[in-house]
Amino acid sequence: MVYGCSARVHNRSGVSQPTPTCNLPTRHSIVGVQGLGSDPFFTWVKKGRAPESKSSRKLVDKLWTRKDKKHPKLDGNNEPVEFMWPRDLLVPSFTNARVATYSYKSGKGVKTTLRQLAEQFLNVLFQHRQKPDERQRPLVLIGHSLGGLVIQQALVIAALNRDFQELRLSVSGVIFLGAPFQGSNAAVLGKRLAQVTGGDLSLLELLQKDNTNLQSLSKEFSDSHHEWDFVCFYEDTDADYTLFKTRVVTASSATLSGRRMIFLHTDHSGLNKFSGSNDENYALVLPELQRMVNNGPSMVANRFKPKVGEPAGNKHWLVPRGINKLFTGRSEIIDRIKAALQDDGAQHAGKQKVFVITGLGGMGKTEICLQVANILREDFWGVFWVDVDSESTAKNDFISAVASFGSSAKSVDDARRLLANTKHNWLLILDNADDPEFDYQAYLPSGSRGVVLVTSRIYDCSQYSTVGSEVLTSLDIGLSKQLLLRAANIAEDLWPSVDQQAEDIAKLIGSHTLALIQAGTYIAKGYSRLDQYPEVYGKHRKRLLTYRPSQAQSRYGDVYATFEASAQILENSESEDARDALRLLGILSMLHSSALPLQIFENAWNRSRNVLHVSDTEIDLGTCSRWHALQLPEFMEVEANEWDPHRLNKASYLLVSLSFVVRSNLAGESPSLSMHPLAHAWAKDRQELIQQGQTWIATACIVALSILCYGSPRDSLVHLQSLLNIEVKTAFSLGPKPMLVSIFIIFCQNLATNRDDSRLKTLLQDIFGILAIEFDKPSIEYLEIYRIYGINLQDIGDLANSLQLYIQIAKILDERLPHSHYKRLISQHNVANAYHASGEVEKAIEIFEQVVEAQEDLHITNGRRLMSQHELARAYVANGQVDKAIELLEQVVEIKGTMPIAHPERLMSQHVLARAYHENGQADKAIELFEQVVEIRESVLPITHYDRLAAQDELAFIYNANRKAYKATHLLEQVVKIREELLPTTHHDRLGSEHELGHTYLQIGRVKEAIKLLEQVVKNREEILPVDNQARLMSQHELARGYVIDGQVEKAIKILEQVMKHRCKLPTDHPSRLMSQHVLARAYYKNGQVDKAIKLFEQVVDSEGALPITHPDRLFAQHELACAYNTDGQVDKAVELLEQVVKIQEEALPVANPERLSSQHELAHIYLVKGKGGRVKEAIDLLERVVNVREEVLPVTNTQRLASQHELAYAYYLNGQVEKAIELMEHVVKIKEEVQPATDNSRLISQSLLARFKKGV
Repeated sequence: MVYGCSARVHNRSGVSQPTPTCNLPTRHSIVGVQGLGSDPFFTWVKKGRAPESKSSRKLVDKLWTRKDKKHPKLDGNNEPVEFMWPRDLLVPSFTNARVATYSYKSGKGVKTTLRQLAEQFLNVLFQHRQKPDERQRPLVLIGHSLGGLVIQQALVIAALNRDFQELRLSVSGVIFLGAPFQGSNAAVLGKRLAQVTGGDLSLLELLQKDNTNLQSLSKEFSDSHHEWDFVCFYEDTDADYTLFKTRVVTASSATLSGRRMIFLHTDHSGLNKFSGSNDENYALVLPELQRMVNNGPSMVANRFKPKVGEPAGNKHWLVPRGINKLFTGRSEIIDRIKAALQDDGAQHAGKQKVFVITGLGGMGKTEICLQVANILREDFWGVFWVDVDSESTAKNDFISAVASFGSSAKSVDDARRLLANTKHNWLLILDNADDPEFDYQAYLPSGSRGVVLVTSRIYDCSQYSTVGSEVLTSLDIGLSKQLLLRAANIAEDLWPSVDQQAEDIAKLIGSHTLALIQAGTYIAKGYSRLDQYPEVYGKHRKRLLTYRPSQAQSRYGDVYATFEASAQILENSESEDARDALRLLGILSMLHSSALPLQIFENAWNRSRNVLHVSDTEIDLGTCSRWHALQLPEFMEVEANEWDPHRLNKASYLLVSLSFVVRSNLAGESPSLSMHPLAHAWAKDRQELIQQGQTWIATACIVALSILCYGSPRDSLVHLQSLLNIEVKTAFSLGPKPMLVSIFIIFCQNLATNRDDSRLKTLLQDIFGILAIEFDKPSIEYLEIYRIYGINLQDIGDLANSLQLYIQIAKILDERLPHSHYKRLISQHNVANAYHASGEVEKAIEIFEQVVEAQEDLHITNGRRLMSQHELARAYVANGQVDKAIELLEQVVEIKGTMPIAHPERLMSQHVLARAYHENGQADKAIELFEQVVEIRESVLPITHYDRLAAQDELAFIYNANRKAYKATHLLEQVVKIREELLPTTHHDRLGSEHELGHTYLQIGRVKEAIKLLEQVVKNREEILPVDNQARLMSQHELARGYVIDGQVEKAIKILEQVMKHRCKLPTDHPSRLMSQHVLARAYYKNGQVDKAIKLFEQVVDSEGALPITHPDRLFAQHELACAYNTDGQVDKAVELLEQVVKIQEEALPVANPERLSSQHELAHIYLVKGKGGRVKEAIDLLERVVNVREEVLPVTNTQRLASQHELAYAYYLNGQVEKAIELMEHVVKIKEEVQPATDNSRLISQSLLARFKKGV
């Protein structure tokens, strides 16, 4: 709205155009911006008197917004009793000002962000200041609460956007009224209430106390507007929200460092409301406004005044080429550079502005400089480009630069002096400052004139910056796809159809800018189709990355050449550091490009101390010797007396300085090195085959020794997987066979420990082929390889062959070793494990108990002893001997308590102990321990790791078993998503997780999703499992249960009758048999086959008679049998049975337990059926209790809540309480009409009964 010499005329923009009513010239503008969820008019209104009565309002409404009012209140004399101060105070006080308020939608039901609000505000102001006399008119802004942040964000955006420069420079002052610069504690409550009522959380989350985004915004605002005039006002009174009082925005949050702060005697909502010119708070605000208005014309005029002696526009343009038409993105970086170079604030006075861009070659550093130079061209008298790749090119470019403005120089220093002494404004770009041994300070002109932009691959060059620096990384995936498709000349209208193909390529080449352009050009030339590129890249990576387009080539021609240019610096150096850096670069190329902990080198060195004097002929296969230690690189100094990382660190820092690697130093963790995928590929491809072989051996020995020292760390797995990309045949040609066999045994054990089953299977097949040994005939020489092969067979589900192999190994050792020899005991342990995995648990227990007894002489902390005890306890759990398992496991866990909390063996035993607690009915203990295990595994293992997924899977199962289905759902959805990406559709782990998720969906009412998922699980299990397999039968059972819930009863019966053919072979009290009988009985019941249902239900109830009377399965079966009796007309039987159930549940279960409420509801319903027998009052008593509880714990639209209210209304009617019946049934009908379709049977019944009730009246 606009006031002052105008009438109000509303429009959609939030500001209205004035209708002139006077001829005074407009010299100023004053705009007020409202707070969160405020009314556009009444947010500025101070009431003259309180209304006589005020209806109660919910607290959430008070926090979100005031009620909309279209007209101000009038008193008896038709005079306003509400004072709108911008209109009623500012317009008379500032007669030549245009006074306006700006409104925007926020708060309840509106989804928006602070940036969107600020951009909209800028654009609306821009649209209303189009005329020549408006564009530089002084502007005073007033922001209340969130409105202050809108203004703050708008000015930060304007500082980076040329379109809004006039607008920004015209701001002569800002009044902040309670702006929450550091957030507000009240926003936390608002957020919680918004979650309850469905409000959007975006702005409330932003406004939470000490939000880092707000802190960043304040810093950017202060840095870019330090010379602007603004004052902060804050409240000194708590706001009263009926239930509580709070200081909405504290003084510390409402003020900015170094700025004047003034308190107003009011609460937060009163900061922008004044009762008249005599209002004490207005008397504090008015002088600030007057000063800003009075100083505005001269202040703004001075900002627009050209700098003395500075000729307008660009006169000298020495830039080597135009911008690339394919340039995409990087707008935020360009904006930051522009803001830094254009900022003439006091903090930059007396120093030259230097901005440095660093990053890997080919990322687009030069292109960004070209963009900045073209955008800012007219801001500088001269733009000069100097290529500092070599001293000769730098000298020539400097001399050419000063020659362009009529000066002559013979050296770089001469040119620098001339630039430093010119009075004009210039931009100097120093491109390719890539030599880590050169001091580029020599190219910076002295003094404070001009601005300098530097590009470098050397991170340390950032130290030259005075106004900022930027490390250039890969483009985001969206921009990468755009760049690729543009370079490939693919029409934009086709982009959606090839989006996934483009994304696959972008990820493949790490979103490297130059690589994207060259991939696109390669495709555009017809050498490959878009969908074929990943396959071609896999086969011919080096050819593709050395491809050079014939036109518009980059500086170095191709991707690999950009990296090689930096490598030549190291190759040409004769220093030890350079040699070490090249050696380290080669080692990194054999591993994965992701973060490699440098601890791996120290671990390898520590282990090498133990094997350095071990003869190559003395070792067992699977251990290391002197030969392995001597393969370590020189910079590890293997024969030194103590570990010294000095040379390793110097080599890594040199690679970091050239942007080949990134070094991360996270608190509490070992430093790590990572590489861009393309730099990583180049580092490997640049080595000749012989050199690659030498590097592979050195790297393999580092990894093997590190594993032997530290166990099987999970973070080494991805690097081991990359190392194993070599052909096994090639690897065995690189050294003595026994030495290579030991390395591969260590690697195989690591793969087994980390459950990379498919990779291990393939690797073992290759090893068996190279060694010419048979899979099913273990030999004494290679027993360790056969042992690992047995583990792999077990892990991939080939349990029969795994068992037979372990029995053969045990037989060989039994013939050669004494009874107590550790190798013999290990083989017995493995046989027992195989029996357990095969389901022969009692045999497993018998052997485990013998092994554990034979190991009693070992120390209690011995690893083999603990492992056998652990496995024995696990077998006890599987055999139902839970008390024995808990006793043993608690001892094991206590002993393992000395291990680090993330040690795999400690977590493994805690995992099994938690399972034992669950089986023993100690649900709280089980959940607490499982949550600890999952939390630790999530913190140390990758999301795809088998142990992490297994723990999450089992925790979800326990959540389900303990009625925490929503928690289970969240966890299982993560597990299923990962396993669907990792595993084939028929993998037993994937099917197990999908089955459990389908079960969980049924628990929480997502029946359609459950059926869809379970149908797929059943289909896959039927393809791979025999008809009597328990996993297959369980999934069929669960699918049938879903069909019953969904009303597809005939489908359910067909499946369950087949399931029961197999489960009838189980004992009559077996849980699986009873479960399927129960669901089949329910299906018969729903299908109208009540006799069949009753017969089955009675069998189930009889079979569950051995369970405790409070057991939920027993009570549920009795409940359903009672319902069937009632339907069959056996009402007395139904009442007798259900009264027993209700009595037990009322004694054993809390009042809000769903099963208890369901039984009470059903019993009341049967009482009503016997209404003529006088049990209506008992029904009312029961139903009133049920309704009271369900109204407390369930939402108003919940079907169970509505069903109980419906039933209670009917009971009231039968009892003659017709008025009560009508009132309650009207409520039920109203809700059902809002949420249920018109044809819904439940809705129709309630409507019919309501009509009947009213007709009776």
